[in-house]
Amino acid sequence: MSRITARRRVTRITLGEEPRSRPDQLAFEEPLEIRILGKPLAVTMRTPGNDIELAVGFLVSEGVIERSDQVVAARYCSDPEATAGHAGNTFNVLDVTLSSGTPLPSPAVERNFFTTSSCGLCGKASIEAVHTTSCFTVDADPLRVTPETLTRFPDDLRAAQAVFDRTGGLHAAALFDGESGEMLVLREDVGRHNAVDKVVGWALTSERIPARGCVLMVSGRASFELVQKALMAGIPMLAAVSAPSSLAAELAADSGMTLVGFLRGPSMVVYSRPDRLLEHEE
Repeated sequence: MSRITARRRVTRITLGEEPRSRPDQLAFEEPLEIRILGKPLAVTMRTPGNDIELAVGFLVSEGVIERSDQVVAARYCSDPEATAGHAGNTFNVLDVTLSSGTPLPSPAVERNFFTTSSCGLCGKASIEAVHTTSCFTVDADPLRVTPETLTRFPDDLRAAQAVFDRTGGLHAAALFDGESGEMLVLREDVGRHNAVDKVVGWALTSERIPARGCVLMVSGRASFELVQKALMAGIPMLAAVSAPSSLAAELAADSGMTLVGFLRGPSMVVYSRPDRLLEHEE
């Protein structure tokens, strides 16, 4: 799929200089409607690409599925409101078929309206639906990562952000093997939560759920929803280059997840379970 960036003519204004008009590249943002057996479930604003990973990662995050064999098929289908110029299929509607015996999503999962690219929780029917219960636990995960290894992750993540280099407008999420420090996968998107769902979707289709011994690295802040998505995928450590929210830190501590913020250069702030980064427990 080529609809990842778009060209647009812009005018750059700098004080003391003549205005300059030039072409620029922007990150694409389009809606993706996720359906289950033909029934609309949710709409999220995303950067096109890795849509199947996004859809199945979303289903993992929402507690609908936990294994790859629960997904029989995922296919694009016609958008009933598509224009003739799009020949009836804009690749913005994805229908997922679940295996027999897999319970259909509860009404609590359904969004009442569009989910924006900045908030994966907007549209929840009730605040209680936010607290999804994971079938995986991370408290006993034996993951240990040296601080020296962890400090390399932000540079590795940034170096792999190919679309960000062209647009400057995408978030990124990556999954690292905690023992070797190897980057297993990286995904970019206009939405933080979408980037994480794409990573989770990759993990599911690669038979790596629960993602034991892994670290989820994100390019922005660590919100409650990102901690929750990591927990739903069985990821024992979440690291972010920016700050976590109070609720994110609370959820991580309650769940036994290691939460790291302000991971920049040689320093970091650990908000829960620092023992996974220290030679001896405090």
